[in-house]
Amino acid sequence: MASAHMASANMASEHVASESTASEPDTPEPARGDAAGELIWAGSYTADGGGRAEGIGALRAASGGALSWLGLAAEADSPSFLAVHPSLPVVYAVGEKAGTVRAFRRSGAFNLEPSGEAWTAGEAPCHVAVDPLGRYLTVACWGDGQVLLFELDDDGGISARFPAAAPSVQGGPSRAHTSLMLADGRVMTTDLGHDVLRIWNYRPGAGLTLDHEVVLPHGSGPRHLAQHAGGSVFVVTEYSVEVAVVQRSAGTGAFSLSSIGPATKAGALPGDSAAEIALSSDGSHAYVGVRGSNRMSVLRVGADGGSLQPVADFPSGGDWPRHHLVRNGWLHVAHERSDDVVTFPLDPVTGLPGNPADRMALASPTALVPAGSQY
Repeated sequence: MASAHMASANMASEHVASESTASEPDTPEPARGDAAGELIWAGSYTADGGGRAEGIGALRAASGGALSWLGLAAEADSPSFLAVHPSLPVVYAVGEKAGTVRAFRRSGAFNLEPSGEAWTAGEAPCHVAVDPLGRYLTVACWGDGQVLLFELDDDGGISARFPAAAPSVQGGPSRAHTSLMLADGRVMTTDLGHDVLRIWNYRPGAGLTLDHEVVLPHGSGPRHLAQHAGGSVFVVTEYSVEVAVVQRSAGTGAFSLSSIGPATKAGALPGDSAAEIALSSDGSHAYVGVRGSNRMSVLRVGADGGSLQPVADFPSGGDWPRHHLVRNGWLHVAHERSDDVVTFPLDPVTGLPGNPADRMALASPTALVPAGSQY
């Protein structure tokens, strides 16, 4: 989310010209490369969140890596994060400033139509994730720390709402920021305010029940998560700009902190705050975005996902890298403040980026989410 505590600094890439746009392009750009490329949904901030977008955007990714603007998929107020149903043409979006979550159904080439009414979430919902079996979605609320579960019907519509009962913690507000569907069927969430990971079980008709917690160093600020195929979960920390590795006990099933270290090769700089973490398709490298100094960091993943080692930092190519997507050997970096997405090719062996290959103007982007095979 666009937090007031995060300081801004500009460090544009020497390879990419600095441009910006006040709104989405009026007409779609001509397709570049493979016209039948992958469809990607773009979350954003609209006027109610101080942004310049109009809702959920639709992008096309060509086989050569370049992105093109298809059009506005749906008008929505600050749909800052999106999630896609695993088997149905349904997209879920939080309304961060409105405090809602809503389902949208595919209509036409790339349009989305509201499906049912918007449901009340908590204060400042900033993340939504969907169960791999399509039974429910979870919403994390930065404003009041709530984690909510919404059950889904057979058509992907939202049918029931269950707030999670997290224990009360003294000393500052709770700041839930993301949820991750774990490979073992449980759900992990971050509490950026209390430096805690929570692991939950899903109970049909009741929602989430707390299984256990993992406490991270004070002031670290766990933000986003990625699970390696080996079972480890990588946690990027917003405030300390680090990456923690938490691992699951084969005996008890409980997660515990294995290690924590710098998210960047050069270390955190004044005004930095980490944003997103994503893995390469083979799990050999992780990529972390750092706002403030506007860097991306490449980290080498150790055997079976047991460790992380920063190997290189590079300019993100714009201002405030809020989110990024790794797909098919390309890295797409969404810059919230410079209104663009910059694309880098990735070396399949070293994981390092080449020079920026493409820059697409996009107003106030906050999330890039592949539409999935059902499209």
